[in-house]
Amino acid sequence: MHRLRTLIPLWLALAAWIRPCIVRGQSSPLIEKTTVSLHTSAKPAVCGESMTGESVKAAFRLVCLGERGRSGGITVRNAIIIGFVGGLVRRDDVKHPEVQFAEYLRQTYPSTVHAEVFANHDGKHALRRVLQLLDTNGDGVLAPSEKEQASIIIYGHSWGASQVIILARELEGLDIPVLLTVQVDSVHKPGHEDAVIPPNVRSAVNFYQTKGVIHGRPQVRASDPRRTTIIGNFKMTYEDRRINCDNYPWIARHLNKPHHEIENDPLVWKQIASMIDSELSKSTAAVEASFTSTSLGMK
Repeated sequence: MHRLRTLIPLWLALAAWIRPCIVRGQSSPLIEKTTVSLHTSAKPAVCGESMTGESVKAAFRLVCLGERGRSGGITVRNAIIIGFVGGLVRRDDVKHPEVQFAEYLRQTYPSTVHAEVFANHDGKHALRRVLQLLDTNGDGVLAPSEKEQASIIIYGHSWGASQVIILARELEGLDIPVLLTVQVDSVHKPGHEDAVIPPNVRSAVNFYQTKGVIHGRPQVRASDPRRTTIIGNFKMTYEDRRINCDNYPWIARHLNKPHHEIENDPLVWKQIASMIDSELSKSTAAVEASFTSTSLGMK
C-alpha cells in the first residue's frame, strides 16, 4: 500500500506530460443581471474545426450539438466561473477539456461570464482573482453588497476537483456565496477535505468512476443540507463506451485510463454545460430534472 501511494503522484505527473498552448482570459463587468440573446445560430468558435485535439472535439461533441437552433433573449446573471485542471497540467493547456470549456463559456456568454482556468496548485491566485473581480468599485475592500451579488461557479477534475471545494471553503470564510460546485473524479489532496460541501454553496454535483488505480470520491455530502442541495453523486462507467483519451501519452492512458475517460466524457460535459446554463438563467429545477441515470448513461 505504501508503494502504491508513492506511485500515485508519479502517475499524475505522467498524465500531465503533454505540450502546452496558450488561451487568453476575458473579463466582463459584474452587474447583477442583464438581458442578452444566448445560443444564437452561430456556434462558438471552440465548436468549429479549429478546436485543438481529437479528444477535446469528442468531449464537446454533445455540448456543441446542443447549441444548434437555440436562441432568444432571456435574463441571465453575470457570473465568475473558475475551472481547475488536474495533476500537473498547466492552466493554458488546450488539450484538456477544462481549459477549452472556459473558452466555450466565454464565447457562449460573452457579455455575462468571466471564465478562467487555474492549475490545482494555484488556488491562492484563483482566490485573489475572484476577490478582484468582485471588487467592482476597485477600492480593495469587499462591501456586503459586493459579496451578496456574487455569482460564482467552480468546476474541476482530479486534484482540480478537490481544489474546487478548497476554494469554496475559502470563500465561505469571507462570507461569499457560491452558486454551484462541480467535481469530476475528485482526488483527495492531503490536508484538505473534498467530500463535505461548505454551507455557502447552493448546489453541488459529483461525477466519479471506480476503476483504475486513481479514481474519484464516490460521494459528497452537504455540511448543512438546509443550505446546500446535492444534485447527485453520479457514477460513470466505460466498459461499454469508448472515450477518446489521445490528449494523454500512451503510458498514462494505459496506467489509469478510466480517470482520463471521465475527464473526456461528452456526457459529463453536456450535463455540466446544461447545469451552468440553468444557473445563469435561474432555472435550476429544470437541470435537476435532467440529471437522471438514464440521461447520463450510468449504471
